[in-house]
Amino acid sequence: MTVVVLAKAPVPGRVKTRLCPPCDHQQAAELAEAALVDTLTAVSATPCRRRVLALDGTPGPWLPAGLEVLTQRGDGLADRLANAFADLGEGGLLIGMDTPQVTPAQLTASLRALHSPGVEAVLGPAVDGGWWSIGLRTPDASVFRGVPMSTPSTGAAQHARLQGLGLRTVLLPSLRDVDDFDDAVAVARDAGDTRFADTLRALLPKLQARHAALAAR
Repeated sequence: MTVVVLAKAPVPGRVKTRLCPPCDHQQAAELAEAALVDTLTAVSATPCRRRVLALDGTPGPWLPAGLEVLTQRGDGLADRLANAFADLGEGGLLIGMDTPQVTPAQLTASLRALHSPGVEAVLGPAVDGGWWSIGLRTPDASVFRGVPMSTPSTGAAQHARLQGLGLRTVLLPSLRDVDDFDDAVAVARDAGDTRFADTLRALLPKLQARHAALAAR
């Protein structure tokens, strides 16, 4: 069983720009790195045969031992997803870096669902209408090609594509992913023992001071 994390290196100005404002690019990158570390920590603690990071960028000191790194390739998210499975060379469970609250128990349950008899795919809906996880027993680029990504209907469209291909699909529990600052606050509140929550708590006084300074102009 394999778990893949699709992620961007946490470089200021390239990640989590929808957190700006109230964050600046450096603060957004700090939150992105914390989310990535939490995600990779959960994957590292999940019993599986292979753990892979499909990365856009260069690995940093945040990368734990034991993870294989593949370079993302392709134009657009759908292309990168298809290529991630193709480069993996096998099926697996893929997640992003936007759900720092995910636990090894949730990942283990997702893997079990994917490898249940007769199941060919799993899909984890996100609260915003997208999805936070997808699993395939066999790589298939047609699962992703042409599916609209990063829209409020992406999850429904992705599910429809899986069904249209005749893949017996199990829906996983829904999670909230971190897209904007309201998401960040909600996720940190519900996952208070994560590095992501600690990082956000440390940043809040700076963000509040910045907001006050801007309001005073």
